Amino acid sequence: MSIVVGFVPTPAGEAALAAGIAEAKLRKQELVIVNSARQGALVDKSVAPEDVLAQAAERASEAGVRARVIQPPYQHDLADEFLDVAREVDASLIVIGLRHRTQVGKFILGSHAQQILMQADRPVLAVKTDGHF
Repeated sequence: MSIVVGFVPTPAGEAALAAGIAEAKLRKQELVIVNSARQGALVDKSVAPEDVLAQAAERASEAGVRARVIQPPYQHDLADEFLDVAREVDASLIVIGLRHRTQVGKFILGSHAQQILMQADRPVLAVKTDGHF
């Protein structure tokens, strides 16, 4: 079993990574760091450069946690692809970061985090950017 964390180089992603490392250490499980880009996208700011992903894995290693990074491309829905990864690696926990958005922003844009929370078939830890988890 493993802990799956959704990581992008943002404050919410950093909070999720920190919580994922803590949970993986507590549970003595591998940490799977997921960073994904839409297939065919020319530029996607959510995709972390390789050195940022390597640093994320190194942070886990320094904490005594075995970690690996995967970057699955997605075609249709990021939340569905993320949940597929969680099933494939038999995740005992999913960790995601939350960011503050306005009600209008939630209505217009939807929320990958909300979709993951509602559709996950395993526990989800949602972390705020202020570091409380």
